[in-house]
Amino acid sequence: MNAPGTPENPLRVAIVGSGPAGFYAAGHLLKVKDHVVQVDMYDRLPTPWGLVRGGVAPDHPNIKSVSRVYEKTAQHPEFRFYGNVDFGSDVGHDDLTSHYHVVIYAVGAQTDKQMGIPGEDLPGSWAATEFVAWYNGHPDYCDLEFDLSSERAVVIGNGNVATDVTRMLALTREELAATDVADHALDVLAESGVRELVVLGRRGPAQAAFTNPELLELGEMTDADVFVDPADVELDPPSREWLEGEGSMTAKKNVEILTEYSARKPTGKPRRIILRFLVSPVEIVGDGKVEAIKICRNELHRDDSGALRARQTDDTETIPTGLVFRSIGYKGVPLPGVPFDERRCTIPNDRGRIVDPERDAPITGEYAVGWIKRGPTGIIGTNKKDAQETVDLVLEDLAQGRLLEPQRPDRDAVEELLRERRPDHVTYAGWEAIDRRERERGEPHGRPRVKFARMEELLEAAKDADLVK
Repeated sequence: MNAPGTPENPLRVAIVGSGPAGFYAAGHLLKVKDHVVQVDMYDRLPTPWGLVRGGVAPDHPNIKSVSRVYEKTAQHPEFRFYGNVDFGSDVGHDDLTSHYHVVIYAVGAQTDKQMGIPGEDLPGSWAATEFVAWYNGHPDYCDLEFDLSSERAVVIGNGNVATDVTRMLALTREELAATDVADHALDVLAESGVRELVVLGRRGPAQAAFTNPELLELGEMTDADVFVDPADVELDPPSREWLEGEGSMTAKKNVEILTEYSARKPTGKPRRIILRFLVSPVEIVGDGKVEAIKICRNELHRDDSGALRARQTDDTETIPTGLVFRSIGYKGVPLPGVPFDERRCTIPNDRGRIVDPERDAPITGEYAVGWIKRGPTGIIGTNKKDAQETVDLVLEDLAQGRLLEPQRPDRDAVEELLRERRPDHVTYAGWEAIDRRERERGEPHGRPRVKFARMEELLEAAKDADLVK
């Protein structure tokens, strides 16, 4: 048979995961000239977009609007979406390699990093990922119960997820009610007893991972004043040297913003957001639930590689609180039949080509994109360039004849397999039906949508696709 990429023998590509990285990869592939490419995208959920739907804060609709780019990709006649299909149980590694010339894993980083300190598992101590998924209506998390009666909450981390958690806990009912926050979370958040939010950073203000707009938002809250101790923004010599030398424009602007916050006078708003730096949690304290968190002061030093690291000191402090959210990063999880780097929590790869660690050689026809490729770094747009790098390797391997040789590459064979394994899989038309119903539910309330958060509701709504054909 001729090399794949012709009308008679299209290049068949499976993408596992329907978040930004997966959709950017699909978009690049479907724009390839001189080759006919068919892309089938799989997701465990009935809904696409990954963290754009389940991770972006509800009060950030402009960021969510990036899904319009993915919608254009999904309208391509050679694109198919298969939602409610779990990789590993409904379809496996061998199923995909026997039906496709190329398999691309775009599954992201699906769980959170832990702090590894005593008391971390006490009730009232949460991963920010759980909280974010809960208020965004992720089906796996909609039944969680958050007790927000504590007057003080502590958020551990200096990235954008930490700012999202902080902001969501400080929004007014009116602000929340204008978003697509999950219904089960709306009243809980609106009636929160939290009046003080303490955000802890392990390193100094110069090393904080906030992007400038997210940090600025904290100073513009309707219901909360922001506080920074002037001593916290006095840069130590290593930070000053780093900032003047290799520091990014984002870092320099963050220091400017934080310095301005440190000079602000409180306006008497009912909530307080306190940003602290050079402190680390060492223990969560409580008898049967979170009652306090013990932290220590850090100092910065350069390690053998020259990188600035935080080193704990003996200077400790205990902060009373009933609620702790850790937001110290995501990590990937292993996939059945796919190599995994336990140290980096990614799929081992060379610029996107998956590598067999035992042979230290690429595995034919298998690739990675996004966070499962590079780790949880960058913003949504970072995935576009990342996906292009991987797709370029796919095309290079196509030209060299280094792709899989599937036994049954035709689309009908896949459809037959899914009808047998997962008859209630959700097509893109099914997702459009869900999307339409959610928007209709939101319209009377002036909201962008009212989400279905339970699997049975989502699958029932997807059936409406049959009614509009």
